[in-house]
Amino acid sequence: MEVVPLSSPEEVGALAADAIEALVRAHPEAVLGLATGSSPLPAYQELVRRHRAGTAPSYAGVRAFLLDEYVGLPAGHPQTYRETIFRELTDALNIPRDRVASPDPSPDGLPGAGERYEDALRAAGGVDLQVLGIGADGHLAFNEPGSSLASTTRIKTLTSQTREDNARFFDSVEEVPRHVLTQGLGTILRARHLLMVVSGAGKAEAVAAAVEGPLSASCPGSALQLHPHASVLLDAAAASRLARVDYYREVWESKPDWQGL
Repeated sequence: MEVVPLSSPEEVGALAADAIEALVRAHPEAVLGLATGSSPLPAYQELVRRHRAGTAPSYAGVRAFLLDEYVGLPAGHPQTYRETIFRELTDALNIPRDRVASPDPSPDGLPGAGERYEDALRAAGGVDLQVLGIGADGHLAFNEPGSSLASTTRIKTLTSQTREDNARFFDSVEEVPRHVLTQGLGTILRARHLLMVVSGAGKAEAVAAAVEGPLSASCPGSALQLHPHASVLLDAAAASRLARVDYYREVWESKPDWQGL
């Protein structure tokens, strides 16, 4: 795992955008794994800014897979993660909507939805780069504490805390769905590069547990310790509880430019 302490969310976003653009330039038909939420927004905003400035690669051949989707919201609801990623990123990058996949929460097909999504991921050749955030309790995607480290895409019940955290996107916490379809930790670990982006002091304890704590289902984010190519980009506040932050900074500043992330 490579931990990169940076100064601001903007620096985190710029470096994450560099990594995504480098992949797409090298592999125009890359498969991106996309997360929603507040943590990836600076990276997405930077990608869109560069695209509009005419300095970005073409995303016409890219495919994207979302980490998760609410169960119980109607298709087209503005708070579905599919509509959110269209709005925040993929439409602006001109990635065709039919090349953006998400778990299907349709009631009639719900029992087999996880298996179908796993099949789609395998058929696409797997994810080349997976963007990730982390929850204040260490959850990864919607794999809450206690989730199996080998889990695959499935339906999960959201904790009260997670529903309260997400209530800012709805009129009230009662409107936040109780269930989601989410990629499992085992699914996420199959991606070839994991790129976690985190900002804010509210995530500092979770980051410390994931990066420097024991590998444990009690902190799903710690599953990144199992991955051969995981990059964790942090602003100063998110890195504030790390015991070895000076070491991580020294390693990053001494890294040869050609290596990238």
